[in-house]
Amino acid sequence: MLAAILASGLAIGAVYALIGVTYNLMFSASRVMSFTAGQLGMVGGVLGALFIGRLGIPILPSLVLSLAGCALLGVVTEIVAVRPVLKVLDQHLYVLSTLALALMIQQFTAIEWSTEPQPFPKLFGIGEGTPLDEKFWLPLVACAATMLGLEYLYRHTLVGRAFLAIAEDNFAARALGLPERNLRMASFALAGAVGGLAGFAGGELLLAYFANGGTLNFYGFVPVALGGIGNNRGAVVGGLVLGVFQQAANFLVGGVFASVAVFTVFIVVLLAAPQGLFGSVSARRV
Repeated sequence: MLAAILASGLAIGAVYALIGVTYNLMFSASRVMSFTAGQLGMVGGVLGALFIGRLGIPILPSLVLSLAGCALLGVVTEIVAVRPVLKVLDQHLYVLSTLALALMIQQFTAIEWSTEPQPFPKLFGIGEGTPLDEKFWLPLVACAATMLGLEYLYRHTLVGRAFLAIAEDNFAARALGLPERNLRMASFALAGAVGGLAGFAGGELLLAYFANGGTLNFYGFVPVALGGIGNNRGAVVGGLVLGVFQQAANFLVGGVFASVAVFTVFIVVLLAAPQGLFGSVSARRV
């Protein structure tokens, strides 16, 4: 029982963590909390099932095509739902613009794909029916690979340092001659790829289902709030803890009460630490 809770909890928590990282990547480049993050995860799972299951394309090309499709969707998000908002004074309009785009993506997927959950094909067929089933460890591998890749990008490449520069102060970065718009588009493309990887790696666990977008949108935001906005490591820790707690609550109380337990703990933590467990209190010059 404990092994099953840990296996499923860590797996679903890794998916939530990747969606949290997707939120952070988009926010750091634009200071906009884009609510298309969950839809990117949903589309990643649907594209994976389409390419592998229906079209019979091998796994690696299917992964590349899925991530490319989600990266393109991330760029579309920046152009359609974010860039126009950055030009107006009331930037909180992003709540409406990104939610509207998220609903459009969800409804288009439901029409073109299916309104019923569709199975995601087995990728390797390893450990089926055991706690070592690939559907439990694939999301963890994807999460670890993403974090290692981002650490390398930010610490050892000029592009990564440019990302950090616009995340720290986009006005100063623009004054130094950095191409802020191009970097923002690249950051949204990277966020799309990370979100797509979450859906692809977690496809066997979540299935290919258009309604996963809304679920991932919310549960992916919880690690961001718990870990501190912009803190990818905090999002990973928050996502893994959330996943294990959610699965334990599902086993102990089940159904809607598990969601109530998650939300209750979420609210209590934020009341105690509004900046998140790993976030820093922002100072304001007066």
